[in-house]
Amino acid sequence: MMQIQTVLFLLLAAIVALALVLFQYYYKSKRRGKLQVILSFLRFLAIFGTLLLIINPKFKKNEYTLEKTNLVLLADNSTSMISKDKAQVISDLYSLRKKAVALSEKFNILNYRFGSDLSNSDSLGLVEKSTNISKALAGLNEIFTGTNTAVVLLTDGNQTIGEDYEFYGKRQKFAIYPVVLGDTTKYDDLAINQINANRYTFLKNKFPLEVFISYDGKEEISTELKIFMDDNLVYKEQISLSNVSNTKIVNTQIEASTVGVKDIKVAISPLSNEKNTANNEKSMALEILDEKTNVAIISAVQHPDIGALKKSIESNEQRLVSIYRPDTDLSKLQEVDMYILYQPDASFDKVYKQIQLRNSNTFTILGTDTDLNFLNKIQNNFLIETGYPVQELFAIQNAAFSKFDISEFSLEGFPPLLSDAGPVNILGRGEPLLKMRIRGVDMDQPLMTTVEEESAKHAILVGENIWKWRVQNYRNDQTFNNFDAFLGKLILYLSTTKGKNRFVLDYSPIYNNSSETKIKATYFDEAFAFDSNASINLKVVNKSTNTSLEVPMLLKDRYYEADLSNLPPGKYDFIATVSKENFNRSGSFSILDFDAEKQFTSSNYDKLNRLANNTAGKLYFPDQMDSLVMALENDPKFVPVQKSKQIVVPLIDFKFLLGIIIAALSLEWFIRKYNGLT
Repeated sequence: MMQIQTVLFLLLAAIVALALVLFQYYYKSKRRGKLQVILSFLRFLAIFGTLLLIINPKFKKNEYTLEKTNLVLLADNSTSMISKDKAQVISDLYSLRKKAVALSEKFNILNYRFGSDLSNSDSLGLVEKSTNISKALAGLNEIFTGTNTAVVLLTDGNQTIGEDYEFYGKRQKFAIYPVVLGDTTKYDDLAINQINANRYTFLKNKFPLEVFISYDGKEEISTELKIFMDDNLVYKEQISLSNVSNTKIVNTQIEASTVGVKDIKVAISPLSNEKNTANNEKSMALEILDEKTNVAIISAVQHPDIGALKKSIESNEQRLVSIYRPDTDLSKLQEVDMYILYQPDASFDKVYKQIQLRNSNTFTILGTDTDLNFLNKIQNNFLIETGYPVQELFAIQNAAFSKFDISEFSLEGFPPLLSDAGPVNILGRGEPLLKMRIRGVDMDQPLMTTVEEESAKHAILVGENIWKWRVQNYRNDQTFNNFDAFLGKLILYLSTTKGKNRFVLDYSPIYNNSSETKIKATYFDEAFAFDSNASINLKVVNKSTNTSLEVPMLLKDRYYEADLSNLPPGKYDFIATVSKENFNRSGSFSILDFDAEKQFTSSNYDKLNRLANNTAGKLYFPDQMDSLVMALENDPKFVPVQKSKQIVVPLIDFKFLLGIIIAALSLEWFIRKYNGLT
């Protein structure tokens, strides 16, 4: 299809080409004959072809495609699909795939599996130790957004982590057709659903323990709850439950009598006819400490930053935060290990004098209410330029910072801080932790920096509204952990007066299961630069069996890591050694024996049925596979859609036309020369 204007140009080009040929070969020429006709035709082709390229007409054509509906076969790959059902699961999946061949003309068949994450695979091992159905569905929504898609979900419906998929189903974009696998028979069952306790407690204190118990059955029953610490019975209670009163919350307090990591096991006596006893006990661990870091926040103003700092620091139970005004009685500050000075002004005078007298560590946070002139006079760690307007300061991480590891903390997309402070000049031995960006320009100025004296450490943050960073961290990750860990490392650094450690370990004293067990290390050379060429070996000893394992710590980004996910549950001691250096660090940790997938013996078809109803789908059982295939085949929602696409092709893209022009000119020249014509 071409426009009328283009057709007129083509006619004009043909007329012009013909006129030029007639003028060159026939005007005032007495030669006639077949040779003249051939030469004039070749010249016409060359001229007309050249004019066509100049006009460059465009041709339009329509292409038609048939867009099929995507049929996603999403299979549960978790261990709750116990071994006796494994053959049935694979058989059902194979049966559906075989029958889906008849749907290939109507559907694009795609295979996925899931456990804690979604993966594109059609093989099943039933080895995943956690199930996240809502995450798998969310992943499919993202992959197939904007397309017509149906999902056949092969699962027992038991989810161990993530958002409740029944409620997520109300936001689900695609129809879900669950196929219920596993045992659908309901059995009487007692279960310990959850234990709540602090991760840390302190020597000679009583720590609270909260146990949630549930009962699924029709008869009234009585059972006994027992709590063990390091295999010693520390609490027991008789529990009565019934079909009406089928849940119980037990609250008690256990005395922390000795220091160390303690195994806590909560067990409830099983019923005589109970099939699943794996969920009748649950274990956890906590660490009993004999010291606590006292942090004082001194502020003359009320600000959301103060609450955010307190929440973040106290997320580690080893730390206690108290909030004071600068005019408080100094005797209350005698037990303080470090000070957070929030927007100091002249009223902080006596607080600073006590800090200088005690050589205490400090963290100073500036803002729009800070008296910068007073601050410059009262301390000798840094000098702040004044006279600047209030402006927004964005944070940039200093990749070269080496006093502690900040590689896992990201500030991408974080909101700016506010301050009227100018550049900060460090007067002591300092190292910027964060640098600033103002109005899109990266400034070589510290936003957060540390300063070291001989016997004290200090840090300064040039801006208020750090509470927004904690909120942004929650928006990004649905948890405060990343921000709290970042601030926790800063507080740990400031709460000790020891010199900088060249070899630092990062590990948890308690791991819920083996897959989480990793130990990290950072090592610095004598100039305190990160050493990426170090050789670090880790020796781990099982306390029960006295067997040992030696593994090298592998270099990651700016740290070394040992993956110990192959270790069985138990208690372990370890020692990390830097080869060819007189450096080693030791510690201990526990791996808990917990598999959430073992908590289930029956499939949760009621919840799967509600998911299907919420997504305009339907629930099926393995013996109804023919009905499922027929329903998919006959559903008008999944009829293939014919789509047309108009393609516009300019003539200049046809390279053969240039070939015709060259061939015509070359042939004309050859014929003329052959016949002796000029």
